Amino acid sequence: MADLARRSRLLALVLIFLGPVLAGGLAAQSLDIPSKTWGLSFGNSKTFTGLRFNFRDNQVRKITGVNVTLWRPRKDNKDAVVTGLSLGLAPGGGRLIGAQLGILGAGAESTMIGLNVGGFGVGAGEDLIGVNIGGFGAGAGENVTGITLGGLGAGAGTNLFGIAIGGLGVGAGEDVTGICIGGLGVGAGETFKGIAIGGLGAGAGENITGLVIGGLGAGCGENLKGIVLAGLGAGAGRRLTGLAICGLAAGAPLRNALLRPPLVVQQGHTTRLVLNGPGFSIQSEGQALANASRGDRVRVKTLSGQVVSGVAQDGQQVVVAF
Repeated sequence: MADLARRSRLLALVLIFLGPVLAGGLAAQSLDIPSKTWGLSFGNSKTFTGLRFNFRDNQVRKITGVNVTLWRPRKDNKDAVVTGLSLGLAPGGGRLIGAQLGILGAGAESTMIGLNVGGFGVGAGEDLIGVNIGGFGAGAGENVTGITLGGLGAGAGTNLFGIAIGGLGVGAGEDVTGICIGGLGVGAGETFKGIAIGGLGAGAGENITGLVIGGLGAGCGENLKGIVLAGLGAGAGRRLTGLAICGLAAGAPLRNALLRPPLVVQQGHTTRLVLNGPGFSIQSEGQALANASRGDRVRVKTLSGQVVSGVAQDGQQVVVAF
């Protein structure tokens, strides 16, 4: 009986001390040992350095050390800065720096920097920087930088830099720079630079520079420069420069400048002048003042210094009619 009484008193003491902590989600209280700002904390301490345990963060300001939470933070926790190791089902905050490991996921309202791992996914409202691994996906509203692995995909609202691998695809709203592998495809809203491997294809809204491999095809809206390997075809809205190996065809639109006929008169070279008039024809020499194709008008400076204009003919010859 005495032993049972001692255990009952111990339980009562524990409840007295931890009662406020269990209500921490409502009263925002915490049990901090030995100080309210450092050491060991149980509950919703707002500013703390050390080892901290809490059910759900609420209006936290700054945590440095190890932060263990059971559930994702409340919406009013977007200004929290957590530096160190964040553990839980879904750790989060405004800005997370260090290592974030979530059984379900990990997320930040603004920026997440470091080792970011989530069972389902990892994401940041602004920038995601470091090693980012999400079971389903990894992404950011603005920029993603580093090594990013997404079971389904990896993406950025603005730019993506580094190495990115997505089970289905990899993409960014603007520029992609680095090595990207997508099960279905790789894409950039504006420019891609680096190595892109897409199961079906790879493309960019503007330019592609580098090595591009597309199971079906590869293309961009403007210029494509580098090495392209595509199962069916590759194309560019303006110009394709480099080596393109495709199952069917590769190309870019032909423009007038590319279809210009060969030159028959070259600038600076000695040119035969043929002066034709009513009932006579005189031949002389001069110096061509411009390049010209057959049928173009070109100016020639004669031996006396006079400049005449005629029609270019084959063999560095210009005919002047009077």
